[in-house]
Amino acid sequence: MKKLINDPADIVGEALAGIAAAHPELRVDEKNRLVLRADAPVPGKVGLVSGGGSGHEPLHGGFVGFGMLDAACAGEVFTSPVPDQILAATAAVDAGAGVLHIVKNYTGDVMNFDMAAELAAAESGAEVVAVVVNDDVAVQDSTYTAGRRGVGGTVIVEKVAGAAAEQGRPLAQVARIANVVNANSRSMGMALTSCTVPAAGKPTFELGESEMEIGIGIHGEPGRRRAPLAPAREVAEMLMEPILTDLPFTRGDAVICLLNGMGGTPLLELYVMYNEVARILRGHGVEVARSLVGPYITSLEMAGCSVTLTKADDELLTLWDAPVRTPGLRWGV
Repeated sequence: MKKLINDPADIVGEALAGIAAAHPELRVDEKNRLVLRADAPVPGKVGLVSGGGSGHEPLHGGFVGFGMLDAACAGEVFTSPVPDQILAATAAVDAGAGVLHIVKNYTGDVMNFDMAAELAAAESGAEVVAVVVNDDVAVQDSTYTAGRRGVGGTVIVEKVAGAAAEQGRPLAQVARIANVVNANSRSMGMALTSCTVPAAGKPTFELGESEMEIGIGIHGEPGRRRAPLAPAREVAEMLMEPILTDLPFTRGDAVICLLNGMGGTPLLELYVMYNEVARILRGHGVEVARSLVGPYITSLEMAGCSVTLTKADDELLTLWDAPVRTPGLRWGV
């Protein structure tokens, strides 16, 4: 195992210290392992809290800031944050307008966010609503979740809901728009290599030099099937066919398209893949209204990519375009 770390047991805490040093506009609670907006809680604003296992950076801590999240909880690598962390984050961002929990659909995450919401209501009377993201078309169930996993659509939910909250919309409206984004998002991923969890010290699964995994999860879970390595145009077809047919996306639809790198794939290759995805969408008469290319929800150093399509109307596009100022996304300010 070759990694730029000291001790595997210290990696999350030391990374959070690095975030604090690199981004003084944020506030890092190292005891509770939280990344917070420096101005949280913002008076009159719905607080947005998300989180999950570390190893998916910039998700979630890299999306804390103006126009997106108010707090992110960092679990151990590929492990849900615990209820006490989520409770502390909820209290830190609650300005009286309520708190939205954005939760990826994994069993541990859902259970721990539910427990934290119950504790917050009991201890302070906080109004907490949860939106569970489940955009992955690759599987219905896995060892991590009952139902579809939450993957790349989480980035789009956090951005759009964050913009709605920044406008001063009430909790019910912010939750509604987050649910609309989730309902209109579909994702599919693939891997050329596995990743290595620092505490394990070895790859999560083995792939031969001429093999790839189609339909992987962001924790290094194997996918739908193993296939022979293929050119980018064929890989794009394998990812796009299940996405386009699942919602379905139809001629005349406008979409936000996220071509996401899994952590170990250079931008040169991601743009090759985006070109193939755009070609397929043109062939189906689907308009790419907005696009985003890069590593936004990763799986440590896994080589591979995922595609997320979100069907978007004028309201969603306006919220997507709204100013955002975070380490991972920044425009309009």
